Amino acid sequence: MQARDPQRDDAGPGTRPGWTMITFGLLRSGAISVFLVVLYYLLPLSRGSVSFLATALILGLTALAATAIWEVRAIVRSRAPAIRAMQALATLVPFFILLFASTYFILSNQAPTTFSEPLSRSDALYFTITTFATVGFGDIAPRSEAVRLLVAGQVLLDLIILGLGIRVIFGAVKKGRTG
Repeated sequence: MQARDPQRDDAGPGTRPGWTMITFGLLRSGAISVFLVVLYYLLPLSRGSVSFLATALILGLTALAATAIWEVRAIVRSRAPAIRAMQALATLVPFFILLFASTYFILSNQAPTTFSEPLSRSDALYFTITTFATVGFGDIAPRSEAVRLLVAGQVLLDLIILGLGIRVIFGAVKKGRTG
């Protein structure tokens, strides 16, 4: 019987990761998601000009892309790529959703008539999630042309994340398992 090395993610070639690694992965994923949501509710998002908002959104999307690249590399190098992919999704999806929720919240504070009703942080998060899930209940709707274009941009990015993003992550898992 071979002794298990605690420094490794798995017990050896061809074996599955142990429960410790799975549990750690779930806890890490949950902690990241909770941290991002807490940060969303605590950050002072009430102030800022349109140029600040545009700059923040561009920087946020750039940070999201950099994080995605870093996560894919981490999946490929991981000894437990499926668990690492779960952690990556638990980081990237909340980051994306909260980035747009922050944007919608700031827009609603700057111009309350931008949406069909003024948005609280929870309303902005709800709107972003229903848009991301392509459910769109219609109870909150963008009223200005610029915000409709922003929401349309989010929908296109949603499709990219759901299609291409998940494909890249699962491709990295496959490569990590074979490489």
